[in-house]
Amino acid sequence: MKKLTWISTVIGIVAIVAVVAMWRLGNPPPSDQAAARPAQTPARIAPPPAETAEARAGASEPAEESPSSEASASEPGDTPNTTSPTSAKVPATPPAKPSFAADISQLLQTLVSPQATYAQKQAAWKQLRDDGKLDEAIAELERAAKTDPSAAVYSAALGQAYLQKLETTQDTRDQAILAMKADQTFDQALNADPNNWDARFYKASALSHWPAELNKSQDVIENFSTLIEQQETQPPQPQFAQSYLRLGEQYQKSGYADLALEMWQRGAALFPSDQALQAKLAQPKN
Repeated sequence: MKKLTWISTVIGIVAIVAVVAMWRLGNPPPSDQAAARPAQTPARIAPPPAETAEARAGASEPAEESPSSEASASEPGDTPNTTSPTSAKVPATPPAKPSFAADISQLLQTLVSPQATYAQKQAAWKQLRDDGKLDEAIAELERAAKTDPSAAVYSAALGQAYLQKLETTQDTRDQAILAMKADQTFDQALNADPNNWDARFYKASALSHWPAELNKSQDVIENFSTLIEQQETQPPQPQFAQSYLRLGEQYQKSGYADLALEMWQRGAALFPSDQALQAKLAQPKN
């Protein structure tokens, strides 16, 4: 029995190290891409009504420059952040503000506030990193998420905090633990509110960097597809362009070039000012 336990422990450690190694390397190499392909060709997302798409295209504000496809999903500073729409599972009134530690209270309130803009949240994360307050922020968000598990904003912010912390350590074991905790925490947020944009976007983006042998490609496609369907029932926001960009990249990596192009075209029609989407459409056709 001791020998079996030892073997299981070694296998577990090897698997965790593999996840982290591939996470830091970004996309798997071309030789691994075939393993990431779904068993079946994924179904196309039903397009929104023509008049709705046209209205959104005219109404959308200029999008901020999107990060490149090479950016790691574990860098919230390089990826968008937004508040989620109200779900049927979430009370109509916002949850009571938690009593955060005084020295970081304002920053954490910004990160969980439905009224905070993307730029404000990015600035809050940067301030926490620069001040060396990520550990304190994690502790406060863990307490808030445990106190009010029905408020998805706390779990969504906590998952991002784990990813922020992951980038500050070189210890492989710590990185693996933080990566796993982030994924589990995003699931908690989505259980509380399936429409939480932050949780679904960061979960899908993170899974897109897992090694191909773990077969997460279909999970990535399903999460981004769901996110896009949810987005297209809401007023457009510049950061929504990221979902079309990332889903197209996952299709391309999985060998579905036609679906990738279709997704980038769809996103560019809604967000014509997004430079990353325009760059994808300008790529030479194979």
